[in-house]
Amino acid sequence: MGRNSSDRERGTQRRVSPRPVHRRRVRRNHGRPSRRFRATRRLGEHTDHCERPGGVMEDNRLTISIELELLKNAAESIADQMALTIVRTARSSVAKHSMDFSTALVSAAGDVVAQGLCQPRHMCAIPSAAGAVLDRYRDRCEPGDIYIVNDPYEGGTHLPDIYLFEPCFLDGLLLGFSCAIVHHTDVGGRVAGGNASNSTEIYQEGLRIPPLKFHDRGQPNETLFRLIEKNVRVPDKVMGDFRAQVAACGLGRRGFEDLARQYGLERLAELFDRLLDYAEELTRSAIRRLPDGEWDFTDHIDNDGFTDEPVPIHVKIVKKGDTVTADYTGTSPQVKGAINSTLSYTSSITYACVKSVLGVDIPNNAGFFRPIEVIAPEGSFVNPLLPAPVAARGLAAMRITEALFGAFAKMLPDRIFACGVGLDTGVTIAGYYPDRKPFLFLEFMYVSWGGGPDRDGMDGCSLPHSNYSNTPVEVIEAEQPIMIDTYGFMPDQSGAGKYRGGLAFRRDFRLLTEEADLQLRSDRQRYLPYGLQGGRSGTPSLSQLNPDRPDEQTLASKGLFALKKGDVFHHVTAGAAGWGDPLEREASQVLDDVRNEKLTAAYARREYGVVVTNDGEGRFGVDEEATVKLRAEMRAGASA
Repeated sequence: MGRNSSDRERGTQRRVSPRPVHRRRVRRNHGRPSRRFRATRRLGEHTDHCERPGGVMEDNRLTISIELELLKNAAESIADQMALTIVRTARSSVAKHSMDFSTALVSAAGDVVAQGLCQPRHMCAIPSAAGAVLDRYRDRCEPGDIYIVNDPYEGGTHLPDIYLFEPCFLDGLLLGFSCAIVHHTDVGGRVAGGNASNSTEIYQEGLRIPPLKFHDRGQPNETLFRLIEKNVRVPDKVMGDFRAQVAACGLGRRGFEDLARQYGLERLAELFDRLLDYAEELTRSAIRRLPDGEWDFTDHIDNDGFTDEPVPIHVKIVKKGDTVTADYTGTSPQVKGAINSTLSYTSSITYACVKSVLGVDIPNNAGFFRPIEVIAPEGSFVNPLLPAPVAARGLAAMRITEALFGAFAKMLPDRIFACGVGLDTGVTIAGYYPDRKPFLFLEFMYVSWGGGPDRDGMDGCSLPHSNYSNTPVEVIEAEQPIMIDTYGFMPDQSGAGKYRGGLAFRRDFRLLTEEADLQLRSDRQRYLPYGLQGGRSGTPSLSQLNPDRPDEQTLASKGLFALKKGDVFHHVTAGAAGWGDPLEREASQVLDDVRNEKLTAAYARREYGVVVTNDGEGRFGVDEEATVKLRAEMRAGASA
């Protein structure tokens, strides 16, 4: 397949069908790029090479395997050090506490050769951004340059994710690039934070930056710096995070160039080619062990924030031999609200999901993309046309993930977890202090996983293919005019199962200054997380202003809301779904959950058929005879 052109800006004359799109389909398949050096020998599984008696080398494959492993670890270590640099030097809470960023080393052809332990869902989007930079500067790269891009229609995914690429050279030859992506706190636009779900076109969302020189031969582009600085609400945080990115890219460049000096230009190029081949072969080998066939699944987003119409995400998984295809034909057309997902982001999520299902330790490089094909209709929710808004596309990513896992659960019913929460609630609270100094709080609330074939879902953790964390309460209250009144798990708020889903949690934000705007991106009020193998669905999310007060107001899942001093924004995340029949859960596990205040005794009885006793002094137990009787009655009732 040829590379698609959908990452480039398209004309706006084409009309978008009001029905699910079944017309022109865009395929993304990462075939082998042209190379300066081709590997002379295909690398097999390296464990086969290492188990020779006494470590005797019968041929040179052991040497190659060790050399590749050392290079892989060295490159990944450089990318990890880049990530640590951002954590240590960033100014925004989103970068240094939530850790919404990624780092990587990229070849001169634009392929990822190593990624830091950051965001899996960023990794597969990097080649699109690198490709956009190469299209403009391929023959004009100079030492000391740094390139910037964030345009979703020219390599990016949404405007807050800003990519910096620094070229790496040795003896005047371009080796590749060091790359740092940071989700910036603000990019201008009509709503603070750059994540407004109720924008209707990308021109409302902030600064669109095509591939440009951020630094030119070592000198900062002062014109661009001032343009950005004057268009964002919190320039100290934005420009501070840029400095962190520049520092990380510089560290990566030095590390990349050191590798070239250590191995030599030709040997390094050859080894990187082989490393990508190795990742490809591991991926194909793992895919071959999966059954051939087709499986499909549809999950839904409740709405786009403008209508009550659900947004279906349909995916069909086709596995044949050593390849996997994810076909999104039948998914909703692009929507008015800003929750659409660019093709690069849809592809990135797809690759990450397939990699996680394979259960093999595959190197984090572009080699594992090659056996995976993505088909996404143009003008659809998962491949929108300009000027579709995409600021809040993180919600789409989570729901694409759950649709993919739903399809894989039909292929591999004993390996896939039930549906997690399926979104990270985006909360932005922004306004001005009395002296008109702006403040901007941005957080993505991470939650819980669904129950699995052999364990309960994790409570309070990052979502699959993210690597984020919630902002500590102490940091929020120290840096923002906000008090966190409540933060904790919600008893009974999860899907029951032999292995239960992770619990929902609540967070209450009290505004301490005169007024502010609340921008909310949430979901799962109508379409709940799905259970598997008889497990119950998860529980709905809830957003309110001023709960248990006369002015209590239930909020829509998406939108912009006004806050005044003393208002409390109350949010309960969705609870994750369960796996397996709840009546098969060990009574002792149910008792532990009651003792830990994760479940109430009433819920244990209603959902699990477990009769929990309480002696009145806080000592709980199980009435085993009553439990056996109740469970028998519940099974009989279910089969009637």
